[in-house]
Amino acid sequence: MKPKIIRGGCLCGAVRYQAGGEPYDVTHCHCLDCRRSSGAAFVTWASFRLNDFQITSGQPRELKWAGRLRSFCPQCGTPLTFKSGLDAEEIDVTVCSFDDPTIVTPRDHTWTEDRLPWIAMDDLPAYKQSRE
Repeated sequence: MKPKIIRGGCLCGAVRYQAGGEPYDVTHCHCLDCRRSSGAAFVTWASFRLNDFQITSGQPRELKWAGRLRSFCPQCGTPLTFKSGLDAEEIDVTVCSFDDPTIVTPRDHTWTEDRLPWIAMDDLPAYKQSRE
C-alpha cells in the first residue's frame, strides 16, 4: 500500500510542504500563543512525525518563542508549523494550510482555559490545557 502524502502551503504559494503517514492528534488549540500568532480565535493543528515532514519549496521563517518554534511564510505571513522544542520528534501543521483540509477531522479542543468567551463549543472533548 502506498503511503498517504498530504501536501499544503501558504496563501501566496511561496512555501510548500508535504507530509507522509497518518496525521494524529488533530485538535483545535485555543491557547493565547496560537491565537496571537495566527490572529484567529483558535488554530486547528495536525501532528506528524518530524521525519515524515518536509518543505518542498521556499523557506519558511522560524520564530523561537518561549522555548517553542513556529514557522510561517516570510512573504504572506501564513502560519505553517509548530514544534514544542528544538529537539522535538513531531511537528504540528496548520490544518487549513493543507491543500485539502477536509481529509482530517478534529478530535478535541485543547487549552480551553484560554478560549475566548464568544466561541461556542461543540460536542468534542475539551481539555483545560493539553490532553496529557
